[in-house]
Amino acid sequence: QVQLVESGGGLMQPGGSLRLSCATSGMSASFSNYIMRWFRQAPGRERELVASIITTADTTDYADDVKGRFIITRDRARKTSALQMTSLKVEDTGTYYCNAVHSTIRGLDFWGKGTLVTVSS
Repeated sequence: QVQLVESGGGLMQPGGSLRLSCATSGMSASFSNYIMRWFRQAPGRERELVASIITTADTTDYADDVKGRFIITRDRARKTSALQMTSLKVEDTGTYYCNAVHSTIRGLDFWGKGTLVTVSS
């Protein structure tokens, strides 16, 4: 059974930094063949894609409002992903979800339960 577990959320003042981690387990396919993504869901809003890192090339992509502030990484040996968030803004508040979707095999799409990030003074 595949599990994704996020950690690292909390309360931070505007301008601060947080590092979110996503630990994975139980993947039958190679971790390297999964696209790792981080989504954010603010209160009363739809879940939105924040950042992604794509397979072997580790190509990254970001939502416009986090470019230059957030960095997504993956550790193949530990089968984890991380989202380093800097220069946090109040609008970054929300529950952050880790997602792993296989790059070629349909149906291999897994989610964590989320970690709450609150940015407030």
